[in-house]
Amino acid sequence: MINIHATAIVIGRTGLLFTGPSGWGKSMTAFTCMAEARRQGVFSVLVADDQVFLSKQGGAITAACPPAIAGLIELRGTGIVKHDHIDRAEMHFAILPASATGENRLPADGETVLLAEGFELPVLRLLPNLPLPLAVLMAKAPEIGS
Repeated sequence: MINIHATAIVIGRTGLLFTGPSGWGKSMTAFTCMAEARRQGVFSVLVADDQVFLSKQGGAITAACPPAIAGLIELRGTGIVKHDHIDRAEMHFAILPASATGENRLPADGETVLLAEGFELPVLRLLPNLPLPLAVLMAKAPEIGS
């Protein structure tokens, strides 16, 4: 098991692991995706925010939450709030920040990220501070939310 700085959520049956540099908006973007899913009547739940335990189970990457922070998510500028949560879930995509210019403007199809030795996930990229991040993710990966 490894501990990484990330936010893990589930939308429908799809696990999304928001990772990347500090300050890009992982928690707020994940929270916005969960709220957007609920408005659409799609199941959404928090797995872990800030610290995520990753493990391998049957070849799948599973995210779990340290018990001390279960059900808590930090919304920068607002504080730490309680949210519906589950203890663990399989992760299907890593969500990383995109760039409106430069090398990530049109990310390559099939991009993956190595989170740690043996922990690799397909990547979906998002610009920070999008008003409807889930809509963008679902446009790229329609299986999210199904």
